[in-house]
Formats: sequence, structure tokens, C-alpha cells
Amino acid sequence: MNAILRRELLAVLRTRKALALQLGVALGCALLVLLRWPTGDVIDLSGARSMQVLRIVGYGLLTAVILLVPAFPATAIVREKVQGTLALLFNTPLSPLSIYAGKLAGVLGFTATLLVMTIPAAAACYALGGSGSEGGILEIYGVLGVAVVQFATLALLVSSRASSSDAALRITYALVLAVCVLTLAPHALLQGGTDVLAVLAGWLRCLSPIPAVMEALGQGDVGSHGMSAAGGAIGRYLILASLMSVACTAMTIAGLNHRLFDRARPPGVMTEDRSTSGRILRRLIFLLDPQRRSGGMSVWVNPVMVKEFRTRRFGRSHWTLRLIALSAILSLALSYVAASGMLSWGIEVIGGLLVLFQVTLLIVFAPSLGSSLVSAERESGSWQLLRMTPLSAGAILRGKLMSVVLPLLLVLCATLPGYVVIIVTKPELIPQVERVIVCLGLTAVFAVLLAAAASTLFRATATATVASYLALVAICVGPLLVWLAREAPFGHETVQTVLMFDPVAAALQAFETPGFTHYELLPVSWWLTSAACVALFGVLIVRMWNLTRPE
Repeated sequence: MNAILRRELLAVLRTRKALALQLGVALGCALLVLLRWPTGDVIDLSGARSMQVLRIVGYGLLTAVILLVPAFPATAIVREKVQGTLALLFNTPLSPLSIYAGKLAGVLGFTATLLVMTIPAAAACYALGGSGSEGGILEIYGVLGVAVVQFATLALLVSSRASSSDAALRITYALVLAVCVLTLAPHALLQGGTDVLAVLAGWLRCLSPIPAVMEALGQGDVGSHGMSAAGGAIGRYLILASLMSVACTAMTIAGLNHRLFDRARPPGVMTEDRSTSGRILRRLIFLLDPQRRSGGMSVWVNPVMVKEFRTRRFGRSHWTLRLIALSAILSLALSYVAASGMLSWGIEVIGGLLVLFQVTLLIVFAPSLGSSLVSAERESGSWQLLRMTPLSAGAILRGKLMSVVLPLLLVLCATLPGYVVIIVTKPELIPQVERVIVCLGLTAVFAVLLAAAASTLFRATATATVASYLALVAICVGPLLVWLAREAPFGHETVQTVLMFDPVAAALQAFETPGFTHYELLPVSWWLTSAACVALFGVLIVRMWNLTRPE
């Protein structure tokens, strides 16, 4: 047995978190089956009821794979590099292929145990007759298995190139989101066409596991806007995901050598040595550069906030300005599509996509920025130096929070021009847009406070980042899985009650997005989100007070 595999797999399986995760997945799947199990002498001969449960289990497993699988391999190699044990591994008789195989097999072994725990629930659906031609259980598990390998190899590639665990997690989750969601956008815009771009968009769409799982569950036509889906998403996904996994594996193995420690930084080019257009563009990008030297800080400026901006890579203006420009372009593009009527989707559908786009930005960037506020200081040992300054706990907390709030506020404001176009197109939507902005504001505050609270609860930045992502996605995306199973097996009242705890669902209902118009979520959702923000702020204050107390 590979020594690295034995160490990686046994170290994970012996933890209480792994046991709790295994039992939680098994119990959750079992409860879903029991909800729709026939009672008395009544049995569903058509298999529709079991197919409904199988769809919930399938989508739930896909969500778990997307969220849980990248976390472990994303830190597998970079953790060894930071701790100094990776160089020792290179000096052992183990080859780079053996090291990589042990790391990958450890991740696949733990994920396999989670999938095995769900087999009894899938077997119950099969016994009820829910695995007919509309979607087979074997196809679902086959797609999920390939998705596990795809995300694990991608995360290991990022881990071999990253310089810290938190950076590896941020990059990995951003790439996973791009593979799962962004690859669907070209096909959504070009579907129905027969040109080369439409064909390429159809193949690019199959790089994501979502269309393959939907086809296996008999819902391949969902989202096609009345056009019949061509099918074949499962076969295309197996081909593209396998090629992607092989490419990531080859790149990772090729880089597993001592050259990882001998990377030279690029020398860079002086501004005056660039072309005229390059100098003009660079000066425009660095108009608001927080890294440049200035005269002293004003007494009204929080020094902790300035320190965060000057030491954090994302705080540099050229990254922030690029993200703001990209967000504004995408927002205006969606609004232009709605105003011109190119796709005949309706402004409500485009508005719902705009809301989902903003929420995606919050889910990606809020945990990555907020989860390292305190945990990174404690992990590096600089928290003791910060405690020795004359700054109070309140000043430290305000500076930390403002360093996260300001970039997120700029990014969200960059998407507001899209709402301006929608209002100009249909002025009667002004009340709806106002309610949506309130929902998104509360969601942003909740995301920041959740990530900051996790940063104070966990000492390791990687653990705080993973916990923030899981908690935020569970609250913002988890209720949408229940909404997908509305009326089968969950009734209207159950779905409405669950959606009240989801600020994203409240924003979609406020915009009257199709599928959410039958639910009354406001203003109860506002009160629930506000109460959660107050509770998280209280936890944050208590933890900051405890951490700044003398030992």
C-alpha cells in the first residue's frame, strides 16, 4: 500500500469530522427516501415518486461533490510545502508519480466512502421503480465519480502551484465555479443555432457535470426555453472531464520536483520603458493604488484597514478595478440582452440572472476575504504584535471589516448599471429593483459577518475558509434544492418556510422571477436575515474581546 495513501486516508478517516460527515450524508439520504415511501396498501407503479426522491438525492450529491471534494486536495501539496515536508518527500525513494498517486487516492478513497453511504437510499429508489429510462442510478454515480476525479485533479494542480493554503482554496473554488457555471453561459445564449459557435458552446457546456446529472435524472430539457435538448451530455462530459483530468494530472506530476522551491520572480518592466499606450493604461489603472507611498495617514483613517489593503493581494487596486470592470460589463450585457429582446426571455428572467450573478460574486469573494481577517494573523503569529498596539478591540474590528466591505461594495455597485437599464426599459419595475437591492445588501452584510465570525472561531485560515464557504452555500443554495423539489415531494408551505431563510430566494421573489412568484417571502426574510446578522455580529464582538484580552 502506498505510504502516502495510508497516511492521507487514515488521517482523515480517524477524525470526528469525517465520521459526522459520513453519518450526516447517510441519514439525510435516508430521510429523503422515507418522506416519499408508500404508506399502507398504496404503491406508485409508475415510479414517479421514487424518481422525485432520486432527483433530490442526485442534486444533493452533486452539490456535496462540488463543495466538499476540492477542499481536501486544494491543501494537500501546498500544506506540505509550507511545513517543509515536501522537500523531504522529494528526497525519499518515492517518485513524483507515487507521491501524486498517494495524494489523489487519499481524496478519492474518502469521497468513495461518502458515496457508498448513499447507496442504500439509491437502492430504495430502485426498489420503487425509479431508475427507468428517464435516468439510471448507475449513470448518476458514474457522472459523480468522474466529477470527483475532475475536481480532485484540478485542486491538486492548483495546490502544486499555490504559495499558501488559503490562496489555494480561493483559486480552486473560483475555478470549480467557472467550470460548473460559467461554461453554461455561452450555450444559454447561443442554443438553437447551427453555426460553429453554437456547436462549440454545446461542447463547452458539457465540461460541467450539471448538464450530465440533469440528463441522467431525466431533466435534460430544463432551461432550454422550449427547445428540445439534443442529448448526449453524459457521453460528452465523460470525454471532456477525462481529458481535463489527464491534462491536470500530467501538469501536476511534471511540476512535482525541486524546481517548486526555485521559482524566480518576474523582473517586471519599468513604466517608462513601456509603450505610450501601455504607460497611459498603467497610469489609469493605478490612479487609486493603495500600495503607493503617501504622506502620513490622517487621524480619521483606521490603520488596520490601511494595513489590510497594503498587505493583501486583492486589496491592490489593479485587481479590484479589473473585477469591477468585468462585473460592470457582464451586468450591462445581460441588461442589453433583456432590453433588445434578443432571446425573448423577458426582463424578469434576465433580472433573476443578474441577481444570481451578484450572489455568485458574494459567495466567491466574501469568504475568501473575510475568513482570513483574524485567522491569518493568529496562524502567522502577528496577532500578538497587533494586540500590543494601543488600538482597541473595536478599532481592530472596524478596520478588519472595512477592508472587506469596501471591495465588495465596489464590486456590487459595478453591477448596478444593469438595473438602471432595466428601470429605463420598464419604469414600473422600480419598486421591485428597490426590494432586490435591499435583499442583496442584507446578503452582503450576512456574508461578510459570517466569514469574519468563522475567522475568529478557527485558528487555521484554510479551515476558516472552508467553513465559510460551506455555511454560506448551505444557507444561500441549500434551500434552492428544496425549491427544485417543490410539490414533489415538498409541499407549498414547506418550500415557502424553507425559502424564508434564504436571502437569495427573497431577492428572486422580489424580482418576480418565474418559479418564485407563488411564494410570499418578504418582509419575513428581511427580518430573519437581519436577526442572523445581529447574532453573528454579537459572536464577532465576543470573540474579538476574548482574543484581545491579556493572557
